[in-house]
Amino acid sequence: MPEHGKISIRQFTILVIFVTIGDSILILPYISSSFAKQDTWISGIVGLLVGLLAVYIFSMLGNLYPKLTLIQSIQKILGKWFGTLIAALFLLYPLITVVAYTRELGDFITTEMMAETPTLAVQILFTCIVIFAVRLGLEVIARTGEIFLPCIILLFLLLVIFLSPQAKMENLLPILENGIKPILHGSLSFIAFPFLELFVFIMIFPYINQVKPIRRGFLQGALLGGIVLIILVVISILVLGADVTSRTIYPSYSLARRVSIGQFFERMEAMVALLWMLTIFMKTTFYFYVFTLGLAQLLKLKGYRMLTLPTGFLIIILSPIISPNITYYNKVLAEYWPYFVATCCLLLPLFLLAIHFIKNRFKQSNET
Repeated sequence: MPEHGKISIRQFTILVIFVTIGDSILILPYISSSFAKQDTWISGIVGLLVGLLAVYIFSMLGNLYPKLTLIQSIQKILGKWFGTLIAALFLLYPLITVVAYTRELGDFITTEMMAETPTLAVQILFTCIVIFAVRLGLEVIARTGEIFLPCIILLFLLLVIFLSPQAKMENLLPILENGIKPILHGSLSFIAFPFLELFVFIMIFPYINQVKPIRRGFLQGALLGGIVLIILVVISILVLGADVTSRTIYPSYSLARRVSIGQFFERMEAMVALLWMLTIFMKTTFYFYVFTLGLAQLLKLKGYRMLTLPTGFLIIILSPIISPNITYYNKVLAEYWPYFVATCCLLLPLFLLAIHFIKNRFKQSNET
């Protein structure tokens, strides 16, 4: 096996929380509110319920072969040749996702914080840090999440508490002004970004030291991360209003600029930037790890670490190709990315479960 480390259920749940929040804490309010407006909080609740159902489906698939990773499970269910082909195609998903996150971080830093810094320089530095983290292994990544989690909770609570005096309940009205269709449209992004992307966690099921509590930890992590995102969406609408939220690329960053406590504690956007960088670092690192681990298993390599440096070079090369500018990136993210994620992370597990149960049914009928 390319990975020999083990993590606890607690560490697994924390990783799920980080990946659920990820980059969504910065961009999800903007994308979802552009469709649902002041009803975005309803889209969030719908997205959370559907997302938990999707996570339950993922755990069903993972529990079929708890000692196998996702790549190995695909090969076992679909056979050696077809399974290898589907597994190879699936690995394009975590690769493209890591490239997208790297591009997203570079755009954010250069547009909001360090305008004179080349985007490529930010991406190279970030990728080097991610490579270093991935090479240390799953146990170190999980322990890093444990260290970061109290910091994330504190920063998020401070943001919500300091903004609560500026909240205006009338910004949530009128409810269902445009009917249910915009809410469902807005819920698509709420389902895809935080929850369907959790499908990749099946890759680490064999490295969790307890099998039985995996489903509970999986659902708890998704629930807690989803609640954080719903609270963020609600506070964005309450403070900024639906119109401003839907026209602001980074609503949570704009929220932080409105913090003012006695003309002494002001402009805590650096705090929100830190919050987002920690979550996107954890999510990018985990996806990078999943890709290199899966590729190593597909190629029958003894370890995955030899793949980290070439993968890093590939990410830097693909970053400007996948998105020439921030306007193009945001358009793709809002209009097309949810369907790409749904194809890779919802249709594939449903297809695998269907094939598995059909094969079992034929096997049982042949035995009788």
